[in-house]
Amino acid sequence: MKLLLLLALVGLAQGFQTRVPLKRMKSLRQRLQEQGLLESYLEQHPYNLAAKYFPGIAVEPLENYMDDEYFGIISIGTPPQEFTVVFDTGSSNLWVPSVFCSSPACSNHNRFNPAQSSTFLSTNDTLFIAYGTGSMTGVLGYDTVNVAGINVRNQIFGLAETEPGDFFYYAPFDGILGLAFPSIASSGATPVFDNMMIENLVDRHLFSVYLSRDSQGGSFVLFGAIDPYYITHGISWIPLSAETYWQITMERVSANGAPVACSSGCQAIVDTGTTLLAVPVRALRTLLRHLGASSSGEISCEAARHLPDLIFHIHGKEFPVPPRAYVLRSNGYCTLGLQGMDVPTEEGELWILGDVFIREYYIIFDRANNKVGLSRLP
Repeated sequence: MKLLLLLALVGLAQGFQTRVPLKRMKSLRQRLQEQGLLESYLEQHPYNLAAKYFPGIAVEPLENYMDDEYFGIISIGTPPQEFTVVFDTGSSNLWVPSVFCSSPACSNHNRFNPAQSSTFLSTNDTLFIAYGTGSMTGVLGYDTVNVAGINVRNQIFGLAETEPGDFFYYAPFDGILGLAFPSIASSGATPVFDNMMIENLVDRHLFSVYLSRDSQGGSFVLFGAIDPYYITHGISWIPLSAETYWQITMERVSANGAPVACSSGCQAIVDTGTTLLAVPVRALRTLLRHLGASSSGEISCEAARHLPDLIFHIHGKEFPVPPRAYVLRSNGYCTLGLQGMDVPTEEGELWILGDVFIREYYIIFDRANNKVGLSRLP
């Protein structure tokens, strides 16, 4: 396995804004594929993407777990102990491995040692978070969390004691920093961004995300501000339909001027912790047929050049995703960046707008007004 580049994070705080640079790395799928281990790994580690979004179960962003790519660095404790984390708008808890963890997955990741932090406060509370591939357990504690220069004091977080299976062993990140609402936080933990707002550590009660395309650098999460460089095409504001995940209502999805899915309306979650577009299974079959792909999403790279934009109709406006965004190319093969998922909701179908969608837009997550802002990138 090629050596993974450790993330270099330089915190730039301007007033009460905090920009956290993100590094895009090879996904687990790509690394296992390069070693000829992908097929056997998938057979041994089945997973269920839908598990993340079932009500009442706090599930972290590990699905499509083979394709997670964007990570940043935070520190916890005094003196600081560094961790590589996924900044995930689809969950609400912060957790990292701890020195109490005996699972093989903890052996090659950074582990938090509370004995080495003078500001750590322990609790007797436990944490359980379910995954499509298993579950993690741990305890909750309080300490100072540093996000690119902003110190969030007395932040509650999870210290993992067990981690499931082989997945975490191969994963290039240590833990998760959830950016969704407190209502879905496991064990009632207050999310990091909520404490930033409560302690007046950010100018505005919002954060924004830019994910670069391909192997370009420059990805970031910006807390407390909107970068004017990325909103030259204006901002389309979309009200949330639920204050749990960053959930919105879509009217339909079209291609070549005709509806192809979500024709009666559906719900969608804007989720930085999911790489692909997660689509209800029935809608996925329709889309694959319409786009000329196989049932597994494979398509010839020549045919992929002539695919149409997928148009997401949201709050009366059109948000196109071109084929260069939703066609994945690797080792001369092309597949569509779509994955089947069925989650029962009272509102009907649920879609997950993962990084395939997010890379086309600068996304603003506005807690003050409970809205999502989209600004198309050039």
